[in-house]
Amino acid sequence: MFSYSGSPQKVPPHPITPQTPYSNKLLSNLPASSDSKLFSASSLAKPSLASLLKVQPTRNEAAASRQPRRPAASPLPQTTGPLFEHHPFIVTWNIPDLVCNRYNVSLDTSVFKGVATPAKVPGQFLSLFYTDRLGFYPHVNLRSKRKLYGGIPQRGNLRASVNKARADISFYIPSTTTRGLAVIDWEEWRPLWDRNWGIKKVYQTLSVAHALQANRSLTVQEATEAAKQQFQEAAKSYMSGMLSVGRTMRPNYLWGFYLFPNCYNYGWQESHYTGQCSREVRRQNDELLWLWDSSTALFPSVYLQASLADSPKAALMVRNRVQEALRVSALARWSATAPVYVYTRPVFVDQNRRFLSQGDLISTIGESAAVGAAGAVLWGASADYDDQSSCEALSSYLTSTLNPYVANVTAAAQLCSKYLCRGNGRCVRKSYKSSHYLHLDPGSFRVLRVQKRYLVLGRPSLAELKALSKSFTCQCYKGLSCSPRTLTELSKALKFSNKQGPYYKLNSLTKAALDNKQQASIPQDNLKI
Repeated sequence: MFSYSGSPQKVPPHPITPQTPYSNKLLSNLPASSDSKLFSASSLAKPSLASLLKVQPTRNEAAASRQPRRPAASPLPQTTGPLFEHHPFIVTWNIPDLVCNRYNVSLDTSVFKGVATPAKVPGQFLSLFYTDRLGFYPHVNLRSKRKLYGGIPQRGNLRASVNKARADISFYIPSTTTRGLAVIDWEEWRPLWDRNWGIKKVYQTLSVAHALQANRSLTVQEATEAAKQQFQEAAKSYMSGMLSVGRTMRPNYLWGFYLFPNCYNYGWQESHYTGQCSREVRRQNDELLWLWDSSTALFPSVYLQASLADSPKAALMVRNRVQEALRVSALARWSATAPVYVYTRPVFVDQNRRFLSQGDLISTIGESAAVGAAGAVLWGASADYDDQSSCEALSSYLTSTLNPYVANVTAAAQLCSKYLCRGNGRCVRKSYKSSHYLHLDPGSFRVLRVQKRYLVLGRPSLAELKALSKSFTCQCYKGLSCSPRTLTELSKALKFSNKQGPYYKLNSLTKAALDNKQQASIPQDNLKI
């Protein structure tokens, strides 16, 4: 069901028999360019991505008034360091497992950095604060039409909400020393007045009525203007207030709102779809500078609809959403940009029994890593895995498709950071609209699953590192220098590395974890990196 037609004859047999069904074909099926198979791609599905990538970069567009436009040749701004040392790009698990546990269906999550469930479980690496989990969130239940906690933010009790939020944070994140992600999921209204369209227009209507109630001498036009100002000020107070409380109480967690920023780059049914965020959207996102100033992480969403399955347009949609998040993070008045963690799903939003293909994973997780995100969050709804059949399908998908790809792209990101960026930053495409990816060369590397852990064996060639340096640059972590190594420096680093550790390892699987028989079965010429 999830197998791929590749070129298995090009891939050597496993030196260690995997404990679950997994084919190393995935490595040979990843896209490669004519320059090098390492870290780059030209296409996956037809038509090729290259034929559609006619998108202008937006990172330096619409710069905030307080921050002058940077010259094109300027280095990228420094960014917050990784949550896990030497892991520039991580994938976090945030899928419910209660039903699968009930049916004794095991889910292999060993490849993920941070395993959490959306359920109300305290002390998790990722704490997800839904509407009922943080303070008193004023909103309207659109089904019952009931107004909760005032209904609109300007009628809410912010002080009581903040006090409640303190108790909620203490419960869900009891430790003051652990690190992780704190994501606030408030989706009922949007803080910008003009973005409350469709069913969310009720917040405009209630706000105008509130303004007229306070001053009956106002005309409808005057009341609308007053309501807009009151609504946006109150929305700002609620959202920035919750972030301020979180940062103060749990500064080791990275705080932000799910779905922010948004690009609203829909319309992929159009033949000339570019995926770009419109000027109006970017202008509106600039108005939310207070939100980017208050956030220590950004959490845009790149969920796919089935109409984007195996489509090059999916990559266009994703890269522009991530790029917009990177753009606004550079507007904030922090000494380093906030990291971007991209929300994605293993299934399509409108077909939750259909898993993403390898090509779809490249268009979502792969794009996010190559453009410069700090990680991806793999989220799942309880309705996605609510019986034995769906749990078994997820278990199979993990071992056959998802985990090998996650192991591949995260290891490639580590490798790129180590060699090109001296371990002091993450690799970022020189041109965000290019088709280069962080993928391991199937001729040089193998991804193995050993003792319920994933192991990457291999070493890059100097030619591969040279191709890498042509396509990627470095974004330095705060306070560190990471200027991309020259070809001469890469050659020296490669020679030095070959004299050091025995092989490239992932997820803390050390040589000591392998017994003597297993060690002897691994070809020695593949043990250095």
